[in-house]
Amino acid sequence: TEQAVAVAGGIIGGILLFVLIGITLYLLWKKLCRLLSYEKLTSPVKTTNANAVFQDQSTSEVQPNSTSSRSVPFIIPPTLHGRDWINLTNEEQVQEDSDPYTIPQPGPRSSFHSLAGAYVVGTINPELYKFPEDTSEVDFPEGNIGRLWFSIQYEQESERLLVSLIKARKLQPPADPCSPFVKIYLLPDERNYSLSRTKHKTLNPQFDETFVFQVSSNVLLQRTLKFLVYHVDQQKKHHLLGQVIFPLKNETLPDDNKLVIWRDLEKENLEPPSDYGDIQFSLSYNDYLGRLTVVVLRARGLKLQKESHAASVYVKVSLMNHNKFIKTKKTTAVLGSPNPVYNETFGFKADPTELDTASLSLSVLQSLEGEKTHLLGRVVVGPFMYTRGKELEHWNEMISKPKELVKRWHALCHST
Repeated sequence: TEQAVAVAGGIIGGILLFVLIGITLYLLWKKLCRLLSYEKLTSPVKTTNANAVFQDQSTSEVQPNSTSSRSVPFIIPPTLHGRDWINLTNEEQVQEDSDPYTIPQPGPRSSFHSLAGAYVVGTINPELYKFPEDTSEVDFPEGNIGRLWFSIQYEQESERLLVSLIKARKLQPPADPCSPFVKIYLLPDERNYSLSRTKHKTLNPQFDETFVFQVSSNVLLQRTLKFLVYHVDQQKKHHLLGQVIFPLKNETLPDDNKLVIWRDLEKENLEPPSDYGDIQFSLSYNDYLGRLTVVVLRARGLKLQKESHAASVYVKVSLMNHNKFIKTKKTTAVLGSPNPVYNETFGFKADPTELDTASLSLSVLQSLEGEKTHLLGRVVVGPFMYTRGKELEHWNEMISKPKELVKRWHALCHST
């Protein structure tokens, strides 16, 4: 009898030991499967209280740590258990709702923190994913007299140019309160213009108006938009606050899409034109590259030989040394306007040792098909050897301010 009891006890003990080993192996297997489900972090994430990680959705913020920047927890979703899968005709799979999730008890699990089956594996810095801010409404250079926003759109089928006047900011009226409005021209037609509504008592008017100009696609890129911003005082007098000149040839107009643009206002030259007209251009010299840059901006008050839309006016820019022509370049021609706008840039190689003997000649010429080219006027800028007055001042200012564009008006003369 005692032998039978011992045998039975040994069998029962063996069964219990076998069951215990089986349970232990099962738990180790489950733990190993769970660890292999996620990529192991190189450094463990500090365990965080669940209430500190997830705030109320209305605030959507995470409390900052020791660093000054806020961070957002990066969460790995929970492993899906207790779900049945259904095969679809497009070979995709969805899950049927069956038993709800079992929410585990909060606490550390391996090197991760678990909350509702999800693991915090790191943080994301939101500063790295911000879009660049638009500084056009806050970044105003010194001496700025205002800024204008507008958009242009060209409809090919109807040959219509749509100009949308959007807004202006930081206007500088002669007296308060400011009541601005805008005149819009499509040059070279200076007799017709469109007029915006007047905005009362504001330095930052919002216009949101669209104007239509009928213009053929053949001549579209030869036209120039001109915006004149005025202020109406209490005596109903108009005061010009500034202007924007925008040649259409400088932009690629997307078909049936708006192109939004902003430009700083510039003061209009209120002095009467000289006998042969005036020309405005900018000079800049880069002493490191030995490069002289000329930007031909516009001319005004030209005495055209024939008032004809077929007559083209262009500017010839020549670099000279000891009165010998070194290099000559030309702007594109503008048809039939005594006030052409160019906005074209030319570069010339000029060694710093040559600046005392070099000069620039800008000649305004008119050409008509079948006729000889006619000189409308000319101006030379350079050192003391060749020039005096404003032309010499412009040249010296260019040298004293390397790499800066120095802009000035000059009167044309008719000497050859």
